[in-house]
Amino acid sequence: MSDRQKDFLHSLCYLSPSLLGVGVFFILPFGVVVYYALIDGVGSRNFVFLQNFIKLFHNSAFLMAAKNTLHFSLIAVPLAVVLAIVLALMLECRIPMKSQFRTFFLSPMMVPVASVVLIWQVLFNYNGTVNEFLLLFGADKIDWLQSDYCQIVVMILFLWKNLGYNMILFMAGLSNIPKDLLEVADVSGASEAYKFFAIKLRYLSPTVLFVTILSLINSFKVFREVYLLTGDYPYEKLYMLQHFMNNTFRSLDYQKLSAAAVIMAIVMVVLIALLFKVEDWFGKDVEG
Repeated sequence: MSDRQKDFLHSLCYLSPSLLGVGVFFILPFGVVVYYALIDGVGSRNFVFLQNFIKLFHNSAFLMAAKNTLHFSLIAVPLAVVLAIVLALMLECRIPMKSQFRTFFLSPMMVPVASVVLIWQVLFNYNGTVNEFLLLFGADKIDWLQSDYCQIVVMILFLWKNLGYNMILFMAGLSNIPKDLLEVADVSGASEAYKFFAIKLRYLSPTVLFVTILSLINSFKVFREVYLLTGDYPYEKLYMLQHFMNNTFRSLDYQKLSAAAVIMAIVMVVLIALLFKVEDWFGKDVEG
């Protein structure tokens, strides 16, 4: 047996606990989900191939949930990335009350979700603080969580919960940019805009990729906040994919639930693959 084969076997031995855990708790359950998505029932177990997926795309509740989730993610994720970069760049500068500013955005990481939701209920309730403030200016009260503004309320909550962590990641990325490149750009008379787009943003591309993926995953997990705010059946614009899957699970419709989970997984894999492709193209000239 060659040294390479011995090294491979040793590595396999060290990795085997992790591989076993991933296989048992992730790969095997997902395989079961795919199996349920392709049969007509747990009892009969007749393969129907794509019939469950076709039925799902004719389900109005699923279409509404998918539309709302997509709309929320398309707005919330770019905002979570762009605003975090802006905050990180601000904290690079010498601004007053920098430590208090940083603490304000990091504090949501230490606060339980239930406590945050309670604050939001106090703020955006029909008789809450925001409506009382609007009354001072002669405006009418708004039932925020039962109106077309409901996604804005949840989006503010999502951003407040995630901006601090994203900001720290971008601050770490900015600190790793070679200082000599920035000094050369200063000597050459480069503008701040040129330094950001030509140097900083290119070196931040791996961090941007990671933060975007993290924010995308968190945007799909916003169900817990919405559920605590509004319950099982919220206003239609807050009915997310997680609501659909949770309610489908309660009705024990495993085929519909499994088909929705498979579609959700495929969409996530495609989006993340596209993000990796964009990052590879945008940051290729700074590798090495």
